[in-house]
Amino acid sequence: MSEAIGPIHVSLAGRGDRTTRIYGELKDAILDGRLRPGERLPPTRELAQRLEVARNTVAAAYERLTAEGFLTARVGAGTFVGPLSQKRRRSAPAGGDVRARPIWASVKPMTAQPPGTYDFRVGLPDWRLFPLETWRRLVAGELRAAVLRSADYRDPMGHPALRAAIARYIGISRSVRASAGDVLVTHGAQQGLDLISRVLIEPGACVAVEEPGYPPARQLFQSHGASVVGVPVDAEGLDVSAIPRAAKLVYVTPSHQFPTGTPMTLSRRTALLEWAQRRGGVIIEDDYDSEFRYSDRPLEPLQSLDRAGRVIYVGSFSKTMLPMLRVGFVIAPGSLQPALHAAKQLADWRGDLVTQGALARFIDDGLLSRHIRKATRVYAARHELITTTLAKDFAPFLDVVPSVAGLHLCAYVRPDAYYEPVAWIEPLARYSLETVHTGLVIGFGVIQLDQITPGLRRLARAFTR
Repeated sequence: MSEAIGPIHVSLAGRGDRTTRIYGELKDAILDGRLRPGERLPPTRELAQRLEVARNTVAAAYERLTAEGFLTARVGAGTFVGPLSQKRRRSAPAGGDVRARPIWASVKPMTAQPPGTYDFRVGLPDWRLFPLETWRRLVAGELRAAVLRSADYRDPMGHPALRAAIARYIGISRSVRASAGDVLVTHGAQQGLDLISRVLIEPGACVAVEEPGYPPARQLFQSHGASVVGVPVDAEGLDVSAIPRAAKLVYVTPSHQFPTGTPMTLSRRTALLEWAQRRGGVIIEDDYDSEFRYSDRPLEPLQSLDRAGRVIYVGSFSKTMLPMLRVGFVIAPGSLQPALHAAKQLADWRGDLVTQGALARFIDDGLLSRHIRKATRVYAARHELITTTLAKDFAPFLDVVPSVAGLHLCAYVRPDAYYEPVAWIEPLARYSLETVHTGLVIGFGVIQLDQITPGLRRLARAFTR
């Protein structure tokens, strides 16, 4: 037998007697899906007491709905929502003349791409590689502990154990200079960028981003009123000499440029740091998937080379673990930390402390490092197969951008080649702000090894000379 649903809000305001109002409110709830087929309504006596009306008033409304087929009465069981043959959409009021700020007309969110014939989607790790049973055990243990200390860990900067674990982990794996007190835990890298924007961006300020680059970041800056300008990326990374004079904030992905995959050379990193010190600028360094490396020693992060306190380091566990966890972090110079702390408190006060506590143990017990080593072996095999196949079979059509890290590859379509776009391969133009780049971005985080060869064979049919 179905349990009775929770309290039903029935408005008695408006035209008609009370029976008519109750009938209309319940009918609307059934038609728009708030009351679903098979759900049991409260007894007439209970609903009458709650509405402070006579029981016969509610009973009359129930009888009318039953006669019209919206409800069914079962002797000894109760009154239930009947099978629905018609349905209508419930929506919020249209809003009339209420409008968002003009900037939002130009900020178009990127929609999630469903998997295609072959799953070459960009930016997704393989959930099948993640130790879900181990993670469930850690979450369950942290949940039990959280019940006993529900009043603790109110700091909006994040769970103390996770802040300490992140500081140790990135200090060892990436040479980032930070203590636990420098770590601000966020809901992914995107919230970190939002907090930074709240603290640093004045309306009309010029923000420089990579071209091509990461659309959600530049759209976020635009939403805060920034004038966003694309700076070209070449074989050495961001062209520092092309940064506009008006810019005081630069967003870069130097370890594995998104989406080309080009790492920023040491000379360019040095030039960018010199630019920041000379111009009084700030650099946002997004180190989004540098954990997965297949060859070459990684270059030092900008943050570890910075001696003037001009770099804000942003990281995330969405690529190394699971996007659904929504855990990231920001390492900012000490002069910015009080403002970021306050911005985080205003935005959401604190995050999911159960997840944060479990992640702290996952890092401290060496489980994250173990997972990354295991996943890197799998991704390396996919990376090798794709790069080898592109070099052998696509040489007349594509110039592949060398890449030794991450979960995707980029290739430019050669000027003398023609490409008929394939729905399940992302075009490079999707990441362009000003210049249309003709190329492909091929993700390999999700696709299985045995699907890569047939997928690339199918892609080859889209090219002609």
